[in-house]
Amino acid sequence: MPDAVRPPGKIILLNGASSSGKSSLARAVQARIEEPFWHISIDHLRDAGVLPTARIRSGEFQWATMRDAFFEGFEQSVLAYVHCGNNLIVEHIMENRDWLLRLVHLLAEQDVFFVGLHCDLAELERREIARGDRKVGDARRYYHQIHSYCLYDAELDSASRPEVNADRLIAAWRSRATPSAFHRLLAGTEPSR
Repeated sequence: MPDAVRPPGKIILLNGASSSGKSSLARAVQARIEEPFWHISIDHLRDAGVLPTARIRSGEFQWATMRDAFFEGFEQSVLAYVHCGNNLIVEHIMENRDWLLRLVHLLAEQDVFFVGLHCDLAELERREIARGDRKVGDARRYYHQIHSYCLYDAELDSASRPEVNADRLIAAWRSRATPSAFHRLLAGTEPSR
């Protein structure tokens, strides 16, 4: 007898500048929320060694020609995980409006709770330098753009401790309204008739 069809998973999607605290928030949510959630991000893939990093650094492979396919593949994997019934906390940086709209269309049929994580620019730059594993300047570049074209279900400030923000996020997620931010963004991107 075939397995019963599993319902699709849910997605909590975190958007924030590099070093804004997305990973800390994701871990805090994962530790508190009443359902099992995976925590996935581009950083997890990079840190696991899936990319030929040494060959990219040496110039043998050009990151610029690989980058779009890498990010689109990551986004497609989110859909695959959710279709199989996995709940996800996903860290992503909506680098531009086209990236956001691509994801909105890809996940149009999914339960997505879109969260904006804000952080003061001086603090972002301090964290970026302290981490030592980020290209200096990315935080400033993202700071000035990534929230400007987004519409969120919840917005948080990383000046609060991750645990406090996790409790706020979970409370907002439990009482989330419809239509969701993604559905409202999708409605705004449909061609005029």
